[in-house]
Amino acid sequence: MTALLTATCAVPAAGAILTAALPAGTSDARRRTTKTVALGVSAATLALTAVVAARFKAGGPRYQLTEHYSWIRSFGISFSLGVDGIGAVLVLLTAVLVPLVMLASWHDADPAPAPEGTLDSNTFEGRRRTQGFFALILSVEAMVIVSFLATDVFLFYVFFEAMLIPMYFLIGGFGDRAGGPDAARQRSYAAVKFLLYNLLGGLVMLAAVIGLYVIAQDQGFGSFDLQTLTGAIADGKLTIDPTAQRALFLGFFFAFAVKAPLWPLHTWLPNAMGEATAGTAVLITAVVDKVGTFAMLRFCLGLFPDASKFFAPAILVLSVIGIIYGALLAVGQKDIKRLVAYASISHFGFIILGIFAMTSQGQSGATLYMVNHGISTALLMLIAGFLISRRGSRLIADFGGVQKVAPVLAGTFLIGGLATLSLPGLAPFVSEFLVLVGTFTRYPVLGIIATLGIVLAALYVLVLYQRTMTGPVKAGISGMADLKVRELLVVSPLIALTIVLGVYPKPLTDLVNPAVADTLSQVHQTDPKPAHPVAFFSYAPLGGEQK
Repeated sequence: MTALLTATCAVPAAGAILTAALPAGTSDARRRTTKTVALGVSAATLALTAVVAARFKAGGPRYQLTEHYSWIRSFGISFSLGVDGIGAVLVLLTAVLVPLVMLASWHDADPAPAPEGTLDSNTFEGRRRTQGFFALILSVEAMVIVSFLATDVFLFYVFFEAMLIPMYFLIGGFGDRAGGPDAARQRSYAAVKFLLYNLLGGLVMLAAVIGLYVIAQDQGFGSFDLQTLTGAIADGKLTIDPTAQRALFLGFFFAFAVKAPLWPLHTWLPNAMGEATAGTAVLITAVVDKVGTFAMLRFCLGLFPDASKFFAPAILVLSVIGIIYGALLAVGQKDIKRLVAYASISHFGFIILGIFAMTSQGQSGATLYMVNHGISTALLMLIAGFLISRRGSRLIADFGGVQKVAPVLAGTFLIGGLATLSLPGLAPFVSEFLVLVGTFTRYPVLGIIATLGIVLAALYVLVLYQRTMTGPVKAGISGMADLKVRELLVVSPLIALTIVLGVYPKPLTDLVNPAVADTLSQVHQTDPKPAHPVAFFSYAPLGGEQK
């Protein structure tokens, strides 16, 4: 038995404890030591995830490198881990983004000048601010990785809920310094709203988890092991009454839809992303929210196949509403970060659309979309963070003419925007195309409506660029500095991944497709055949007979 997956989870967890325990101090040197240690831990985690990806065999069993340690024997609960192709690419995404978030957030936890008449800035801001900030980021990384690897339903639930704690403190305790005069109150409101929404979803899911265990135990399957339960359901050895299965499905799906977030359960996201630092906003939408859509594939479809098919049409309608709604509200935003938040709501609609279209193209596209959205949104949001920190404002109206004074910043911002609108040749285009093709083959009307989201995306991205980067140089912009070396180290890998995965997505599809095929088999779905068979002709030379 290998402990590779446990090590991948344990390294960031241990790093969080180590970072929090480092000696507090007011000097730049001590803060720099804290940041360096945290960054080193995230780099070690990335190395471990690379080993996991290298050892994963795309043609092998669905769950590989499995580990199983008994936890609570009386209830059949275990610390069970296993990686499939979908989990592998999302763990890699998490491990790539976290060190980049740390680099981008290098000064976000540094003490700010204290208000006049108060004590010195270090005492005012708190001596352990830097340690806490970077320890919380590592805690989120550890919990998200466990969630992507957990093959025990109860284990997944524990970490699905536990990640809310560090995220709450990141949003509420380390907010965007470009906020208005009531920034502290808005930040507190956003953090509490995030926590309450997700706690409610988690409590509903807990009731469903308990219900699933009771039903399984009554039929001799007193276990939370995912492979045992899905195997028994597929073989007909574990049967769940249709009414009970639908109720359990809704319990799980509600929690995942809040986390994702799916319209109309989305309202916490714009507040959280708007008030958080740019790095924390990336953790929310590019990492944490992916746990919700991932869990729909792994748990909703695997454990409740019949209920998944029953509710699929309704979920698809909500997804399409989310696509159009998010894009329309993004068009009208005055705040850069809230614009990115509403754009993400639209993108999550595409992801969920692909999942519940229940076609191989749709689900492969949805999984790729999770990765590509994470990369493109991280790129756009982090560059927006650099822009906002220079100007001290999040309002679009306060910018203009940036490309004349900071051309590199403007150019990278344009690439991030073009990726967000899924320009062909960039990574999100491939996933969005697959989602739409997969949806159209089974639900052509919904597929056609969803394409309106692409048109609206072009509108809000290009208008954002035009208002902020072009035109006359506005007051407060003339002295703006261009991207520095540290900031270029952040955006360069994201741009490279956006381009490489846009022209050559095969490494990801090779990992994802076997798991997608297995998921479709669990819900007993196959790709629909074309309504009009394609006729193939062979042609004889000129003057000959057509065959």
